[in-house]
Amino acid sequence: MLSKQRWPQAGLGLVMMVVSCMAMASGGEAPQVAGIPVDFILFALTLLGVALFHDHTLKVGLTGLVTISLYKVLITGFHTGEGLAGLAGHFAHEWVTLANLFLLLMGFALLARHFEKTRIPVILPRYLPDDWKGGFVLLVMVFVISSFLDNIAAALIGGAMAHSLFRAKVHVGYLAAIVAASNAGGAGSVVGDTTTTMMWIAGISPVDVLEAFVGSGVALVLFGIPAARVQQKYSPILKGAHEHTHADWPRIGIVALILAAAVATNVVVNMNYPEKADSFPFLGLSVWGAILVTVAVRRPDWEVLPENLKGTVFLLSLVSCASMMPVEKLPAASWQTAMGLGFVSAVFDNIPLTALALKQGGYDWGFLAYAVGFGGSMLWFGSSAGVALASMFPEAKSVGNWLRHGWFVAAAYVVGFLVMLALVGWHPHEAVKAVAAAVQ
Repeated sequence: MLSKQRWPQAGLGLVMMVVSCMAMASGGEAPQVAGIPVDFILFALTLLGVALFHDHTLKVGLTGLVTISLYKVLITGFHTGEGLAGLAGHFAHEWVTLANLFLLLMGFALLARHFEKTRIPVILPRYLPDDWKGGFVLLVMVFVISSFLDNIAAALIGGAMAHSLFRAKVHVGYLAAIVAASNAGGAGSVVGDTTTTMMWIAGISPVDVLEAFVGSGVALVLFGIPAARVQQKYSPILKGAHEHTHADWPRIGIVALILAAAVATNVVVNMNYPEKADSFPFLGLSVWGAILVTVAVRRPDWEVLPENLKGTVFLLSLVSCASMMPVEKLPAASWQTAMGLGFVSAVFDNIPLTALALKQGGYDWGFLAYAVGFGGSMLWFGSSAGVALASMFPEAKSVGNWLRHGWFVAAAYVVGFLVMLALVGWHPHEAVKAVAAAVQ
């Protein structure tokens, strides 16, 4: 008899096997169920499993990857060929993207810990106003931190500051705002969110993503002010904490060096050697080069890597699943589709949604970055930042409370998207070079 720890992935695997058997029985080059390609059904089941079984995400992700790979090998084949040879050819095209993503996610985990130990997160609150505006400025800080640091780290830093400033009494609506601020700040920066980093790796210019700040900036004001007012009524801000703390300047220098190495490498390689950008993981290795060079200055927290490895492998499994989808069967890219992806990302992980959109092409990358980056804030499990913050504040693990007290996040998403559409306009792009090459 299966234990409670094993039944979710076993049940998901059984459902996937049944769907695959139905596809085999149907015959044909592209089996469908109710007009939907079986590839997408298997992928949707994987994402549904991730949404339902938060404690088993790695197992669910790997189950989905194995099932989809077997289905492609045995039934449909790949753009690169049939059977195992086709699978090998597919990942021969994908390995640079996956390697860069792996190195960056692992490296940014160490970068986040370096930033925490600069003591900047506990020094900044000294300068906050002592009314509701203090709570709003804290959200602005989270927004800014997330623009150059991973949004998960920014949310955790914001949660830690809020825990100290509000005497451990943080309103659920304000927790939703912290997650929204971290996701909004990362939406316009290629180093601020895994989704935008994926775009950067794929060859999209940081300038094309930058326009997402128009929508996320508007959204920050719209959800930040009501959230700060609610929090001030719930538990007023506490002043005077950490008065004698000083910044660790060597660590600040390390953070700056790692970020500079990533930006400089990407610019140099893409501008001067574009034909080599897709052949080797220069970007990820440059980050690790900067980390290793500075070991003698400040020791990185290597202890965070084992746990972060699980999350990284999970994300890579979803990206790999998405890379095998027949995107030519998807609805045409449009601003309406992009807006809808924001709501979908509140339920399903935004990493595979981004991978699908990159492969398909036809999107305005700034709008896509805003939608998949910020849209996940509408539910606590809609983004990695939300899941991470909920681990600090268990009271946030309620969809009803999140929607009831954090309703302004969903409203801000819609208004921010429409303002962006009016001011910036929709300018679609073709499939990016790295992804286009992988499907030839």
